[in-house]
Amino acid sequence: MSMETPEQIEARVRTALDELGIDDWEWIEIDPQYGDTADFCEQYGYDLPHSANTIIVASKRGPAAHCAGIVRACDRLDVNKRVRGLMGVSRASFASAEETREITGMMIGGVTALALPAGMSIYADARLLEMDYIILGAGSRSGKLKMPPQELEKLPGLEFIDGLSIAAD
Repeated sequence: MSMETPEQIEARVRTALDELGIDDWEWIEIDPQYGDTADFCEQYGYDLPHSANTIIVASKRGPAAHCAGIVRACDRLDVNKRVRGLMGVSRASFASAEETREITGMMIGGVTALALPAGMSIYADARLLEMDYIILGAGSRSGKLKMPPQELEKLPGLEFIDGLSIAAD
Protein backbone atom coordinates (compact mmCIF):
# COMPACT_ATOMS: atom_id res chain seq x y z
CA MET A 1 0.00 0.00 0.00
CA SER A 2 1.38 3.42 -0.88
CA MET A 3 2.18 5.76 1.96
CA GLU A 4 -0.64 8.22 2.35
CA THR A 5 -0.55 11.34 4.46
CA PRO A 6 -2.63 11.32 7.66
CA GLU A 7 -5.06 13.70 5.92
CA GLN A 8 -5.48 11.29 2.97
CA ILE A 9 -6.15 8.37 5.31
CA GLU A 10 -8.66 10.40 7.31
CA ALA A 11 -10.40 11.36 4.05
CA ARG A 12 -10.55 7.65 3.12
CA VAL A 13 -12.14 6.87 6.51
CA ARG A 14 -14.72 9.66 6.13
CA THR A 15 -15.54 8.37 2.63
CA ALA A 16 -15.96 4.83 4.00
CA LEU A 17 -18.31 6.09 6.74
CA ASP A 18 -20.41 7.79 4.06
CA GLU A 19 -20.37 4.89 1.58
CA LEU A 20 -21.26 2.32 4.28
CA GLY A 21 -24.18 4.43 5.48
CA ILE A 22 -22.71 4.84 8.96
CA ASP A 23 -24.27 8.08 10.08
CA ASP A 24 -24.20 7.78 13.87
CA TRP A 25 -20.60 8.78 14.58
CA GLU A 26 -18.55 11.55 16.12
CA TRP A 27 -15.03 12.53 15.06
CA ILE A 28 -12.78 13.39 18.03
CA GLU A 29 -9.76 15.51 17.10
CA ILE A 30 -6.79 14.64 19.30
CA ASP A 31 -3.15 15.55 19.73
CA PRO A 32 -1.17 12.81 17.88
CA GLN A 33 1.04 12.26 20.94
CA TYR A 34 -2.07 10.78 22.63
CA GLY A 35 -2.88 8.39 19.75
CA ASP A 36 -2.14 5.26 21.80
CA THR A 37 -5.31 4.07 23.52
CA ALA A 38 -4.21 4.27 27.16
CA ASP A 39 -2.74 7.74 26.62
CA PHE A 40 -5.90 8.87 24.80
CA CYS A 41 -8.17 7.63 27.59
CA GLU A 42 -6.11 9.30 30.30
CA GLN A 43 -5.79 12.60 28.44
CA TYR A 44 -9.39 12.91 27.22
CA GLY A 45 -11.31 11.21 30.05
CA TYR A 46 -12.61 8.07 28.33
CA ASP A 47 -12.53 4.63 29.96
CA LEU A 48 -10.67 1.65 28.50
CA PRO A 49 -13.70 -0.67 28.09
CA HIS A 50 -15.29 1.87 25.72
CA SER A 51 -12.13 2.04 23.62
CA ALA A 52 -11.61 -0.64 20.98
CA ASN A 53 -8.31 -1.52 19.35
CA THR A 54 -8.11 -2.71 15.75
CA ILE A 55 -5.18 -5.12 15.59
CA ILE A 56 -3.68 -6.62 12.44
CA VAL A 57 -2.74 -10.30 12.72
CA ALA A 58 -0.32 -12.04 10.34
CA SER A 59 0.20 -15.72 9.57
CA LYS A 60 3.68 -16.94 10.47
CA ARG A 61 3.83 -20.11 8.33
CA GLY A 62 2.73 -20.86 4.79
CA PRO A 63 1.33 -18.23 2.45
CA ALA A 64 1.01 -14.70 3.81
CA ALA A 65 -2.41 -14.10 5.33
CA HIS A 66 -3.73 -11.20 7.37
CA CYS A 67 -6.88 -10.30 9.23
CA ALA A 68 -8.00 -7.62 11.65
CA GLY A 69 -9.34 -8.14 15.16
CA ILE A 70 -11.30 -5.53 17.08
CA VAL A 71 -11.39 -5.91 20.86
CA ARG A 72 -12.03 -3.72 23.87
CA ALA A 73 -8.81 -2.03 24.96
CA CYS A 74 -9.12 -3.67 28.38
CA ASP A 75 -9.10 -7.16 26.80
CA ARG A 76 -6.49 -9.16 24.85
CA LEU A 77 -7.06 -10.51 21.37
CA ASP A 78 -6.85 -14.34 21.53
CA VAL A 79 -4.41 -14.78 18.64
CA ASN A 80 -3.02 -18.17 19.61
CA LYS A 81 -6.33 -20.03 19.67
CA ARG A 82 -9.34 -18.10 18.41
CA VAL A 83 -7.85 -15.92 15.65
CA ARG A 84 -5.47 -18.60 14.39
CA GLY A 85 -8.45 -20.95 14.06
CA LEU A 86 -10.55 -18.35 12.24
CA MET A 87 -7.67 -17.70 9.83
CA GLY A 88 -7.10 -21.43 9.30
CA VAL A 89 -3.34 -21.14 9.82
CA SER A 90 -0.96 -23.08 12.05
CA ARG A 91 0.81 -20.01 13.45
CA ALA A 92 -0.19 -16.38 13.75
CA SER A 93 0.92 -13.34 15.70
CA PHE A 94 0.38 -9.62 15.93
CA ALA A 95 1.72 -7.84 12.87
CA SER A 96 4.61 -5.52 13.70
CA ALA A 97 4.13 -1.75 13.53
CA GLU A 98 6.03 -1.75 10.22
CA GLU A 99 3.97 -4.61 8.76
CA THR A 100 0.75 -2.94 9.93
CA ARG A 101 1.81 0.30 8.20
CA GLU A 102 2.73 -1.60 4.99
CA ILE A 103 -0.61 -3.44 4.86
CA THR A 104 -2.97 -0.67 5.99
CA GLY A 105 -1.10 2.59 5.45
CA MET A 106 -1.93 3.39 9.08
CA MET A 107 0.22 3.82 12.17
CA ILE A 108 -0.39 1.96 15.43
CA GLY A 109 -2.68 4.16 17.51
CA GLY A 110 -4.75 5.11 14.48
CA VAL A 111 -5.59 1.78 12.83
CA THR A 112 -9.28 1.49 12.02
CA ALA A 113 -11.40 -1.23 10.48
CA LEU A 114 -13.06 1.43 8.32
CA ALA A 115 -10.20 1.79 5.85
CA LEU A 116 -8.61 -1.66 5.61
CA PRO A 117 -7.63 -3.24 2.30
CA ALA A 118 -10.59 -4.72 0.39
CA GLY A 119 -11.24 -8.36 1.16
CA MET A 120 -9.47 -8.43 4.53
CA SER A 121 -11.38 -10.48 7.11
CA ILE A 122 -12.39 -8.46 10.15
CA TYR A 123 -13.33 -10.14 13.41
CA ALA A 124 -14.91 -8.09 16.19
CA ASP A 125 -15.35 -9.35 19.73
CA ALA A 126 -19.04 -9.87 20.49
CA ARG A 127 -18.45 -8.15 23.87
CA LEU A 128 -18.26 -4.86 21.99
CA LEU A 129 -22.02 -5.13 21.39
CA GLU A 130 -22.59 -4.77 25.16
CA MET A 131 -21.25 -1.19 25.03
CA ASP A 132 -23.44 1.85 24.37
CA TYR A 133 -20.61 3.32 22.31
CA ILE A 134 -17.04 2.48 21.34
CA ILE A 135 -14.03 4.61 20.45
CA LEU A 136 -12.08 3.42 17.39
CA GLY A 137 -9.00 4.66 15.63
CA ALA A 138 -9.74 7.12 12.82
CA GLY A 139 -6.95 6.15 10.45
CA SER A 140 -4.35 8.55 11.82
CA ARG A 141 -3.04 9.36 15.27
CA SER A 142 -4.86 12.74 15.09
CA GLY A 143 -8.38 11.45 15.57
CA LYS A 144 -10.70 8.86 17.08
CA LEU A 145 -14.21 7.82 16.10
CA LYS A 146 -17.03 7.42 18.61
CA MET A 147 -19.98 5.30 17.48
CA PRO A 148 -22.43 2.63 18.59
CA PRO A 149 -20.75 -0.77 18.08
CA GLN A 150 -23.73 -2.00 16.04
CA GLU A 151 -22.58 0.33 13.24
CA LEU A 152 -19.67 -2.06 12.65
CA GLU A 153 -22.17 -4.57 11.25
CA LYS A 154 -22.22 -2.42 8.08
CA LEU A 155 -18.58 -3.26 7.28
CA PRO A 156 -18.27 -5.90 4.55
CA GLY A 157 -16.51 -9.02 5.78
CA LEU A 158 -16.89 -8.16 9.47
CA GLU A 159 -18.05 -10.91 11.81
CA PHE A 160 -18.83 -10.57 15.49
CA ILE A 161 -17.18 -13.51 17.28
CA ASP A 162 -17.85 -14.84 20.78
CA GLY A 163 -14.64 -15.43 22.70
CA LEU A 164 -12.40 -13.43 20.38
CA SER A 165 -10.70 -11.84 23.37
CA ILE A 166 -9.49 -12.80 26.79
CA ALA A 167 -10.60 -10.48 29.58
CA ALA A 168 -7.61 -8.74 31.11
CA ASP A 169 -7.26 -9.35 34.81
